[in-house]
Amino acid sequence: MSSQYPAFGPEIRCPHCRQIIPALILTDTYICPRHGAFEVKINGKDLVHLQSDRQWRLWQGEWYRQHTHPDGIRFEIHEALDRLYTQGYRALRVIIAHRYFALVSPYLERSPLDRATQRLYGLPVEFSAIHPVEPRWEVINFELDKAIGAPKNYPYFRPF
Repeated sequence: MSSQYPAFGPEIRCPHCRQIIPALILTDTYICPRHGAFEVKINGKDLVHLQSDRQWRLWQGEWYRQHTHPDGIRFEIHEALDRLYTQGYRALRVIIAHRYFALVSPYLERSPLDRATQRLYGLPVEFSAIHPVEPRWEVINFELDKAIGAPKNYPYFRPF
C-alpha cells in the first residue's frame, strides 16, 4: 500500500552519500545512518535535511540541491568544473537556472570592455529561458557546455 510511505516511495538514495535509505512507515521521513533524517515537504516535491534545513528536488533519479545562498551554487559550479577538468574536459560556458538570477547576478564578473558579458570563474554565463520553461530548469541548477582538452592555466581556478 503506497500511502504507508512518503512521497518518494519505500526507499530513496541519500542526497549526500547516495546509499539507499529506508522510509519510516506512516511518516514523511527517510533515515540515513550517516546523515540523519530527511523529510518530504508538504508540497511533495522537496526533500529537507532536518539538521541543516538544506533542500533537494528529484529529477530523473538524481537529487539536486535547491540553493538559498549564492555561495552554495557557486561552490557547486566550482566542484563541477573541477570534475570536468580532471576528466580531461574544459568548460566553454555556464548556463544557470533562471530562478537563481537575482541570487547570483551580483557576484558575476563583468569585463570593462564588454559589460554585457557576465562571467563566473572566467567563463561566460547565461541564464535558462524563462518562457517556455523546461521542467528540468525548475529542478536542476546549471549546465556546463564542455569541450575536450583543458588548457593550462585554466581560468576557473581563481578563488571566489
